[in-house]
Amino acid sequence: MRSPHLRAVLVHALSACSPLALLCATACGALATSPSWVGGGLAVSAPIRAAEEDAAIERERSVIASQPKQIGARHLLVMHEGSKSKPEGLRRTRAEARARAQEALVKIRGGVSFEEAVAEYSDEPGAAERGGDLGVFERGMMVKGFSDAAFALKIGEVSEIIETPFGFHIIKRTE
Repeated sequence: MRSPHLRAVLVHALSACSPLALLCATACGALATSPSWVGGGLAVSAPIRAAEEDAAIERERSVIASQPKQIGARHLLVMHEGSKSKPEGLRRTRAEARARAQEALVKIRGGVSFEEAVAEYSDEPGAAERGGDLGVFERGMMVKGFSDAAFALKIGEVSEIIETPFGFHIIKRTE
């Protein structure tokens, strides 16, 4: 830390220079004599935060590496007014869409076939004819939330409700 006397000497010496040099000397002196707590937390927390982010990325890579490159799945999609690519005329709120998806999930868990539930509940054009079949796809072909859920399922397993920008999905892994 600089002493006030040294700072005064520097300011006096630089005052013969330009106003810019005087401003710099004053600012540098203020920074050099700032309390120890100014910026101290950033110096400590930034490396910790970076290490936590690196660990999370490594965990995700590990999970992805343990999963297959491709899977097959069916899905049921319940859309709402804010959904991407929604059909014209759809006037369902987000809360109504979530409740409808929950109703479909309860029926599926109660024994209704996935294909029947898709025919009754899915808003995706052509889903009823395909039984919600998406075929085989790689992880990057679907939005992240959907892919993460689908790839985590075992063959024959049905997901919980998954929300994406397209609406609420229920996924059944087939391959």
